[in-house]
Amino acid sequence: MSGHPNTYDVIVAGVGGMGSAACWHLARRGVRVLGLERFDIPHAMGSSHGFNRIIRLAYFEDPSYVPLLRRAYENWRELESRFGEQLLFITGSVDAGPAGSTMVEGSLAACRTHDLAHRHLSGAELRRLAPGYDLPDSHQAVLQPDGGFVSAERAIVAHVAMAQEAGAEIHAREPVLGWEPTASGVRVRTERGTYEAGRLVISAGSWMGEFVPALRRVAVPERQVLGWFQPREPALFTPERFPVFNMEVDEGKFYGFPVWHVPGFKIGRWHHFGETGSADTLSRDCGPRDEEALRPCLRRYFPGADGPTMALRACFFTNTPDEHFVIDTLPDLPQVVVASPCSGHGYKFCSVVGEILADLSTAGSTRFDLSLHAIRRFEQPAAPGA
Repeated sequence: MSGHPNTYDVIVAGVGGMGSAACWHLARRGVRVLGLERFDIPHAMGSSHGFNRIIRLAYFEDPSYVPLLRRAYENWRELESRFGEQLLFITGSVDAGPAGSTMVEGSLAACRTHDLAHRHLSGAELRRLAPGYDLPDSHQAVLQPDGGFVSAERAIVAHVAMAQEAGAEIHAREPVLGWEPTASGVRVRTERGTYEAGRLVISAGSWMGEFVPALRRVAVPERQVLGWFQPREPALFTPERFPVFNMEVDEGKFYGFPVWHVPGFKIGRWHHFGETGSADTLSRDCGPRDEEALRPCLRRYFPGADGPTMALRACFFTNTPDEHFVIDTLPDLPQVVVASPCSGHGYKFCSVVGEILADLSTAGSTRFDLSLHAIRRFEQPAAPGA
């Protein structure tokens, strides 16, 4: 579809982590693409800010994520090579908890299923290798050497810059007001005008439910808070000495990073206070109560990092009931592709999801196995006798 200035092959609604990657993968294929973003590019209103996001191969959530991750690593490396800036940083990754815990056993299952290099350690063995950790001797950890983090906001900049270089048109500060199917594709209305395209990719993060009725009760925004704390022993928390982590302990489930880019050890508590609601009304302010939710983990398991607070920032998870993704075409509208919600663990996949979204919105299918992420799994079964 081409010719009219407001007509495109594909429109991407939401140019955050997933949407920016989709714009690049579409544009590099010669597709005429328009990216529409409500806020700035990048911005701090959604799920992709806070400097970096963990990437890891030992995926305790489900071993079926690992093939997607392998491709994600390849795509991140290609992006940083083309953009000319390092975006992927390797520190190793730790999945830790009591013996037999879901996190440890799930990580081991992924490593064994996909023959990933790893070490299965006691808390004491991990402490000797990475002395910033102080887990109980009875706890266990899976150390996988390929884990690390992605420079999240810079990766969005990279994807957008490369998409623009390949011919994509990107509009920031242009909220989408609505969309509707047409005989030839879709029509999208914004505050600035109306656009038409053969295909629509909706990658709106915590606003997914506003644009996809089937996801209104499925995609649930949740307030999440990250904290940065000045280490008392800085040498223990550098990227060279401190692997990124996920851990489940008595105090909850936590994840964290070495000191990088800003002066603080970064930590978050999975699902924080469980505050859910509209992405426009959930609070982005942070205060002492948010800090105190993170301190118990610091004090007990990372005492060398339990120094003064450097920063607190709120972002959003958008959770499905099973905490897996939604990457699919709409059942009755194959010209509409949805990507997200990602349940707090999706950013690392942006580079491969962008490729998948380009596949789905051009060919209608992809070589990647998306069975875990089908939107149809949330359809209500028909009532007896209906």
